[in-house]
Amino acid sequence: MAEKKNLLESVDARTGLAGSNKMEILLFSLGTRETFGINVFKVREVGRTPRITRTPNMPRGVEGLISLRGNVIPVLSLSSFLELEGVPPGLGNSMMVAEYSKRTLGFLVHEVDRIIRVDWEKVKAPETLLSANQGLITAVIELDGGRLVSILDVEQVLANAFGEAVIIDIPPARISEEVSLFFVDDSVVARRKIAEVLDRLGVKHKHANNGAEAWVRLQAIAAHSQQVGTALRDEIRLILVDAEMPEMDGYVLTKNIKADSRFEGVPVVMHSSLSSEANRAMGKAVGVDAYVAKFDAEVLADTLRPMLER
Repeated sequence: MAEKKNLLESVDARTGLAGSNKMEILLFSLGTRETFGINVFKVREVGRTPRITRTPNMPRGVEGLISLRGNVIPVLSLSSFLELEGVPPGLGNSMMVAEYSKRTLGFLVHEVDRIIRVDWEKVKAPETLLSANQGLITAVIELDGGRLVSILDVEQVLANAFGEAVIIDIPPARISEEVSLFFVDDSVVARRKIAEVLDRLGVKHKHANNGAEAWVRLQAIAAHSQQVGTALRDEIRLILVDAEMPEMDGYVLTKNIKADSRFEGVPVVMHSSLSSEANRAMGKAVGVDAYVAKFDAEVLADTLRPMLER
């Protein structure tokens, strides 16, 4: 499949976005009047829709399989998942190849438009009315001229297609006192699975739904701890952050935490579906203490456990 290199910048160029509270979004359409977007970092390449081998017993919305440079990958129709009305017949003209949570998939779309760079603070969580597509829209951006872009929750798409990750055996952490962890993630699926891991570890937890909300809550917790004269580490043993979030991304949130002396000694772990080495480097650049790719419950638990047991 021919790559559209003019659309996708080099990884090194995009790595410069770390800590800038900006994101780059690849815009595309599904054949209706709506405009959709996906984080550029998730997309390896885009090209024409290839020949797809249909296989029996595939979940709804999974059109079949293709061979891409020696690897067999599933191909999903995004319009089928979103159940949009007025979609033209056929599979669409373009396919985006995305690397997500250590798996590679093809997403069929009607047409790929262009890349835009926006401030995360302009990326808003959708209102209930706008998030009716089975929770598949995680954020909305209003461009100049009032045009709205809906950002897909790829975690929810994958959960709908292939089911959620099954958490089998996670031993509890060896902690002698009550320990609390704060986590933030804008995906409903991710929050549910993280909470399940923490419950298995025997750790109390609080959470926020985006980076801006998390920073407000963390500052309030730090102020209260300071007021009553207790160590903040006694209130929060560890902070777990997503990378992509409306209003404030995990990189800026981490920079804020690391720049605030009240959070000294509280480790920050980044937990992201952006699993490439470039994204790990971005996390390291802003000071994260560990980086865990979504979603492997055992790896997440094994990363958190020694930090919680200190």
